[in-house]
Amino acid sequence: MKQNILYSASFILGMLLLGLCIKGGIDNFANKDRQVTVKGLAEQEVPADKVTWPISTKEIGDDLPALYAKINQTNQTIRQFLQAGGIKDSEITTGAPTVIDLNAERYNENRRPYRYNITSTITVSSNQVDRVRQLMARQGELLQKGIAIVEGDYDSPKVKYELVSFPSMKGKMMTEAIKNAEATAQQFAENSHSTLNKITRADQGQFSIDDRDDNTPHIKKVRVVTTVTYSLKD
Repeated sequence: MKQNILYSASFILGMLLLGLCIKGGIDNFANKDRQVTVKGLAEQEVPADKVTWPISTKEIGDDLPALYAKINQTNQTIRQFLQAGGIKDSEITTGAPTVIDLNAERYNENRRPYRYNITSTITVSSNQVDRVRQLMARQGELLQKGIAIVEGDYDSPKVKYELVSFPSMKGKMMTEAIKNAEATAQQFAENSHSTLNKITRADQGQFSIDDRDDNTPHIKKVRVVTTVTYSLKD
């Protein structure tokens, strides 16, 4: 008698467990496609922390040794101007002059009043972005000394601003992007009378670094968009 009662109790318990498993399987099957995919955005404007400023000058004439002497004197004056403005020697590089012999040009049919064209470039590469920008605004002081900076030529090197501290920003910005994605997903879940569940899929996010606008290249706009998929449950 007791043995039959135990068998019956075990059978009933087994059926209850089986029923719970079947219900859970049905719920999982019903909810397996209930997902929401959202995008999270994080955006920040930060000042550039490195600047590369190429300072090009040009001399023209027929006496090559005299032109070299003049270009060397010009470079010395520029270096003194930079050093007086707080730029370190280690941040200043003087490149080798580029010489064009106009008489030797193959397709030059028109005789020029001068033969040689010498271009020299001093490059400032510094993390002192504000200090360098102040010196850029004072280029007129060099003009007063008879030194004209070559700018605007299609082949002239341009000022370049960089954000070298970007890697240290990535983690915090990704966290912010995922947080914004979760807020959007939470709102969707509430509107659909569901509960937000776990993340089922997420991408790393695509970062971009651009100038804020054409007039302020020293201000960088850092942006990341990440895509996250959440499961939903009742």
